[in-house]
Amino acid sequence: MPGTKLAPLHVALLRWINVSGKNTLPMAELASMFADAGCEDVRTYIQSGNVVFRAKASVVRRMPEVVAGAIAEGFGYEVPVVCRSASEFRHVAKEHPFLSTAAELKALHVAFLISKPSAAKVRSLDPNRSPPDELTVRGREIYLYCPNGLGRSKLTNKYFDSKLGTTSTLRSWKTVLRVAAMLED
Repeated sequence: MPGTKLAPLHVALLRWINVSGKNTLPMAELASMFADAGCEDVRTYIQSGNVVFRAKASVVRRMPEVVAGAIAEGFGYEVPVVCRSASEFRHVAKEHPFLSTAAELKALHVAFLISKPSAAKVRSLDPNRSPPDELTVRGREIYLYCPNGLGRSKLTNKYFDSKLGTTSTLRSWKTVLRVAAMLED
């Protein structure tokens, strides 16, 4: 319809979806859950819970709880849902502080946090927990440089969640860039 304004774009990142054969959730069913929650133009990227969608602010506020509830009811497990506006996600995709020092892009990752941790909690993170890995916290993101691979790092969701008092979900830099590209499609 001419003159109809589209709802803003957003990104949802679900934790623990299709991990090592556990918590399997078909992406078509996940997209349907987002549509049932009031989201439009729902698209997913790979089988690990990356969702781009359009929604009004009122829908976005309740969407994480609605989708997590639908997953718990339909599949029997709890899944945290982290949400970012398109502009917030684009900013993350442009601002990785280790981008210029990384020999390989596969060493870069981002942990997205549900809420912003206090400065005191950020200071509680041990910068020497997992040498040679490095981290920088900016707002609701933790930028990681893990030259030996994330699988060998002690910088995990469990560590961040316990130290920061929030919930995190990690994404590779490749995934961050691909999801950011979906915002432009």
